[in-house]
Amino acid sequence: MQYPEPIAKLIDSFMRLPGIGHKTAIRLAYFVVDMNKDDVVKFSSALKETKDKLMYCSICGNLTDEDPCVICRDKTRDQSTVLVVEQPRDIMVMEKMKDYHGLYHVLNGVLSPIEGKGPEDLNIKSLIKRLQSDEAIKEIIIATNATPEGEATAMYLSRLVKPAGIKVTRLAHGLSVGSDIEYADEMTLSRAVSGRTEM
Repeated sequence: MQYPEPIAKLIDSFMRLPGIGHKTAIRLAYFVVDMNKDDVVKFSSALKETKDKLMYCSICGNLTDEDPCVICRDKTRDQSTVLVVEQPRDIMVMEKMKDYHGLYHVLNGVLSPIEGKGPEDLNIKSLIKRLQSDEAIKEIIIATNATPEGEATAMYLSRLVKPAGIKVTRLAHGLSVGSDIEYADEMTLSRAVSGRTEM
């Protein structure tokens, strides 16, 4: 038996979301069917508003509803450091930590030859232009993920930026709090040893 067309379309729409398989999509579709009509209208309105009102900041590439974004407009932040992240959601994670008070730059991805993503597909040109035009920037902190693609992107950025005389650092990687050494892989242990700090 086939699903009625509206439910089939809804299931298909949910399956386009990352991490949503067929069974979860069915469950979500039937949840929407059981929702109050006002809640469905609010939900669809929130989806539409997200697409209509959000844009990328012309300075850092973060998602924002005003250009430039609130972080780039904040002159109380440390103007000498720029933390480079893969995606806008990474900024929210860093901001929740409340320990970093500098600026950001969003690459919107990482280098990935397998997926056909080269430097021209990332938000790198605007980063270089930003570094050339803003003499206040003294350090770039590269915060790409500890994946082969993230590492390749970090190395590429480092080679691009270092000749300009700007300090390039990388977030430390290693053992997470509460983890056991016996369960850590060799790469994690190697990073933990090389990134050790004095006590």
